[in-house]
Amino acid sequence: MYQSNEIKLAEQILKLDKLRDELFEELMKKLGSRAHELIREVQNQ
Repeated sequence: MYQSNEIKLAEQILKLDKLRDELFEELMKKLGSRAHELIREVQNQ
């Protein structure tokens, strides 16, 4: 079975994934299709 800290890590990843989706949705509302472009640009800096 999985250890407690492994489960906690998995839970944290899921929370971060949900937060990422929420933040991306907010960015999409502001920039529309340009949100992808901005993320790539920032990522490549």
